[in-house]
Amino acid sequence: MASYILHKADTRGHADHGWLSSHHTFSFASYYNPERMQFGALRVFNDDKVAGGRGFDAHPHDNMEIISIPLEGDLEHKDNLGNTEIIRQGDIQVMSTGTGVFHSEYNANKDRPVSFLQIWLFPNQLNVTPRYDQISLDIRDKKNQLQQIISPDKDDAGTWIYQDAWFNMGLFDKGKEVNYKVKKEGNGVYVFVLSGSFTIDGQAVGTRDGIGVSGAGSINIVATDENAELLIMDVPML
Repeated sequence: MASYILHKADTRGHADHGWLSSHHTFSFASYYNPERMQFGALRVFNDDKVAGGRGFDAHPHDNMEIISIPLEGDLEHKDNLGNTEIIRQGDIQVMSTGTGVFHSEYNANKDRPVSFLQIWLFPNQLNVTPRYDQISLDIRDKKNQLQQIISPDKDDAGTWIYQDAWFNMGLFDKGKEVNYKVKKEGNGVYVFVLSGSFTIDGQAVGTRDGIGVSGAGSINIVATDENAELLIMDVPML
């Protein structure tokens, strides 16, 4: 039997550092909620906005799959692997931090903020050689359908990570319906609404709400607003 957990947008943790406004779906930094530690392999889901010219100085990570999805503006990435990149709206960035990575992330523009999702997943392999990947998406591929952006398969659509997880994005007209089939037995699905509103298996979710579904073979998704956009994360429940 399917079970559901609803995280309304206004119940998330929030940190305001002046230059950074960050909403935390799960416990992170100074926000601690023992009932919101993770959803399966999904450990961190931060909805960040960084002021012009500001950002995160170089800092380390290891044994985590880190995904950045810019929603507005441009993000400048540098790391000790030799990557210096600009990540823009429509791009997906992935780091498999493995044995260790030092990186920094800055707003590439002085005159406007950058908004992006920062997502961490526990990997299914430890101490791998660190890697960086970045792809650009075609917005037409997510109009009224699901566009796969991440999978475990190097040869599949989108980019890949060291985890049996699949990410999809979709931008829908009002009334459009789609059925998402869970990719692997034992996985759960966490849906985050980027804009507009939907029903997920009949449950209403709005902008910046998240809903986790476990124990289901598929979920039914109906857009209840125009230009309603969501991110679906299909992850092992560990």
